[in-house]
Amino acid sequence: MLRRRAGAALSVAMTCVALFGSAQAGAHARSASWSSIFLDGREARIVLRVAQLELTRLPFGTVSPGRLLPDLADYASRRLQLRVGEAPCPLVSPPRALRAPPERAVLSWRVACPPEGAITIESAFLLDVAPSHMHFARLRLDGALPTERVLTEEDPAWTLASGEPEGSSLLRYLRLGIVHIVGGADHLVFLLGLLLLAGRLREVVTIATGFTVAHSITLALAALGRVQPESAAVEAIIGLSIALVAAENAWLLAGRPRALPAAVAGLLALMGIAAAFGVGGVPAVTLLGLSLFVLCYLALVDRSARPARLRFAIAFAFGLVHGFGFAGVLTELALPGERLLPALLGFNLGVEIGQLAMVALAWPLLRGLGRLGGRTERWVLEGTTAAVAGLGVFWLVSRAY
Repeated sequence: MLRRRAGAALSVAMTCVALFGSAQAGAHARSASWSSIFLDGREARIVLRVAQLELTRLPFGTVSPGRLLPDLADYASRRLQLRVGEAPCPLVSPPRALRAPPERAVLSWRVACPPEGAITIESAFLLDVAPSHMHFARLRLDGALPTERVLTEEDPAWTLASGEPEGSSLLRYLRLGIVHIVGGADHLVFLLGLLLLAGRLREVVTIATGFTVAHSITLALAALGRVQPESAAVEAIIGLSIALVAAENAWLLAGRPRALPAAVAGLLALMGIAAAFGVGGVPAVTLLGLSLFVLCYLALVDRSARPARLRFAIAFAFGLVHGFGFAGVLTELALPGERLLPALLGFNLGVEIGQLAMVALAWPLLRGLGRLGGRTERWVLEGTTAAVAGLGVFWLVSRAY
């Protein structure tokens, strides 16, 4: 009885932690915004880009061309500032909304700084409602190559010394990669779902390797501009990947009933048909392809004595999608080649370090669950699988519909 209560408490705790994480991850696990600052002498034009979903954290409403509430305009210009000393540079023209895709808000305004003193770029944008928010500021000086800096709650200001300003270094991007994966609830929940039924360390290594190789490929392709997927669809498919991994876990725990693969594939097919009529943010061909993939993959698993060995295929296939999710923070910056490669290397290394650290922490806990044995172990596995499935469905629905 004591073991059963302990297992129940652990499962409920894991579920609550996961759900708490999801509350901060409606659009993605990390809250982010971007700006381009064009500095000409002591005057600057600021262009702020942010997802409309991020703006729903604020009480001011979303943005469309020709429609920008004064409170939101004032909030943006006060929270993203150029200043000299302690004084903000005065507005020359107030924020206005520029044309942008429906899911994105773009604001632009101008400021003029005093003639003397070092200029500092400071961002507190959305930090009052999302303390982990990251702002990517890209500076363009007349006649100089653009540079960039990641501004966070811990490091919110960038002072421009004389000469060419120093942008983010490889070490800064390495730290950014670690922060991104450690705070990336959806990516970590996906890994948890993959590792949940792993019985041996070799299986853990295989799964982690498949995920790493895959997301490194697509992260590089997207950051280098070779592939430009639709970000909203990528985020929705990340949620779908979590739900599908949980569905496979539930199928294996239930003894591989024949009806479940057909039900999951059928639901994906129905979603694909609905998408063909404009319902949702995931392309119809993607959903129909996933429907076929689920049928083929689970049929292969059904014939395998050790289905965990096939998890490499799932880790690799969906790792490709997660790589596009990782790449979002870099592609928005549109870095020049000489700055992109160090940023890509540092960010990818940071993601890997953070991922390995989380796996190293999770694996002993999962092995500890295996020692509970009997009904207690099964109850915990089923409860955790249900939590993973719920999060995957939540992310899918909130991002696609």
